[in-house]
Amino acid sequence: MESEVMEIDGSVMEGGGQILRVSAALSCITGTSVKITKIRAGRSTPGLRPQHLSGLQLVSDLCSGSLQGAEIGSTEISLTPGKIHCGNHTADPQTAGSVCLLLQASLPCAVFADGPSQLVLKGGTNAEMAPQIDYTVKVFKPTMEKFGVHFDCDVRLRAYYPKGGGEVMVTVNPVKELQPVLMTERGKLTKCYGRAFVAGVLPYKLAKDMSSAAVRTIRREIKDLYINIPALQEKENATGNANGIIIIAESSTGCVFAGSALGRKGVYAEQIGAEAAEMLLRNVRHNGCVDEFLQDQVIIFMALAKGTSRIRTGPVTQHTQTAIHIAEKLTQAKFTITKCDDELSNDDTFLIECEGSGATNAHM
Repeated sequence: MESEVMEIDGSVMEGGGQILRVSAALSCITGTSVKITKIRAGRSTPGLRPQHLSGLQLVSDLCSGSLQGAEIGSTEISLTPGKIHCGNHTADPQTAGSVCLLLQASLPCAVFADGPSQLVLKGGTNAEMAPQIDYTVKVFKPTMEKFGVHFDCDVRLRAYYPKGGGEVMVTVNPVKELQPVLMTERGKLTKCYGRAFVAGVLPYKLAKDMSSAAVRTIRREIKDLYINIPALQEKENATGNANGIIIIAESSTGCVFAGSALGRKGVYAEQIGAEAAEMLLRNVRHNGCVDEFLQDQVIIFMALAKGTSRIRTGPVTQHTQTAIHIAEKLTQAKFTITKCDDELSNDDTFLIECEGSGATNAHM
C-alpha cells in the first residue's frame, strides 16, 4: 500500500459527483489514499449531497477503508483504503438519488474483491441526470461483458423523484484482470426497442403518447428499421408517480445505444417521447460505437484493463475528459483522443485509445 496521499481538486472540469465516484473507486483498487478538496464547488448546493455521501460510504465499506469528512455539505473528504472484501454491502441515501450512480462507484471495486459481492442499492431507479436502470441493464451491462465484467441486476422495486425508495440488488463476480476492448466498427443498425412507462396515478395514455411520438421521430430519419416500444403501466414493482421512456438501438456488430427522457410537469408526453428519440438519433449519427453516456462510464475500465483498448465515439464529453483526467492521475494508464478520418466518419467522430494499467486482483 502506498503511503503518500493523492490530492484531487474536486472543482476541475465537470466538477461534480463523477470526480468523487472515479477517484474513490480507483483509490480502492490501487490502494492509493486520496484527499478530495473543493467538492462540487461550482454547484448551486456545493459539497456532498446524500447521494454522493452514500456512494463514498459504500466504496469505503467495500475496501474496509477509513473515510474522513464524510457528512452532508462537506467540501473535503479523505479516503484511506484497506483490502477489498466480498459479501453483502448496502447503500441507502434515503432520497431519490440514482441507484445507477451508486453502482458506477462500487462496481469497479467489487470486480477486484476476494469473492462474489451482493450490492443492495436503494434510491431512485429512473432519475434525472443519471442513467435509468434500464440503461444500466441493456446498454452498460453488455458492454461490461466485453471487458470480462459479469454482474446480475435484480430490480426489486422501481422508484422515482421525489419519493425514492426503490431497490436493486446487484451480484458481482470478481475477475483476475480486465480485458481490453476494441469497439471500432459500428456496422448497420438492426433493431430499435424500449419501454414507455407510467407509474402510480398517471394515466396509461401518456405511455402510448410517448411511444408513438418516439416512433414517428425515428421514422422520419431512419425509414426501414424494426422498432418496438411497448407502452407499460408499472404496477406491482413500483412506488411513486412518474412517466418516462427509454429507446435502445442495436447494431450488426453488437454496439448498443440509447436515448431516454422522464416526464416533467407541464411538458406534453409527445414531447418527452420525441426528446428521447432525438437523443438516440444524435448518438447514432456520428457512426461511433458508444453513445455519449456510455462514453464516460467505460473510461475507468479502459484504464484498469491489461492492454490497449480502442473505442470509436462521437464528440468527447466533459464527463469523459474528467474521467480520463482522474484515471491518468491515479493509474499508469495513458489515453489519446484522435479525430477519425475514414469514409464512415464525420466531423463528430473520434477514437479514444488507452494503454491500460493492467490492474490485477491480488486475491485470485
